[in-house]
Amino acid sequence: MKKVEAIIKPFKLEEVKDALAEIGVEGMTITEVKGFGRQKGHTEIYRGSEYTVDFLPKIKLELVFPDGQIDAAIAAIVKAAKTGKIGDGKVFVSKIEDAIRIRTEEKGDTAV
Repeated sequence: MKKVEAIIKPFKLEEVKDALAEIGVEGMTITEVKGFGRQKGHTEIYRGSEYTVDFLPKIKLELVFPDGQIDAAIAAIVKAAKTGKIGDGKVFVSKIEDAIRIRTEEKGDTAV
């Protein structure tokens, strides 16, 4: 099993969710986060004063997949989240040792 953490632009969430639904993904966890990468934030003017916004709003998706579904999932996320502009985000993949569904106590791939 693999865990995918994707940091995307907030307005791309519905497109990513729909793309994942098309390949059979039934659940995900999302968190509203703030951060920056190479874009280093931006400047804004508020009431005549210029200030720097260091941390930009993003959405973090967390999903766990069986090994056989990971490539399709990553491709769906990247295709749906991509705008071609700076700040599109990142996808991180890590190995999951085990998963347990609390309600039924199922383990491994069947728990996902």
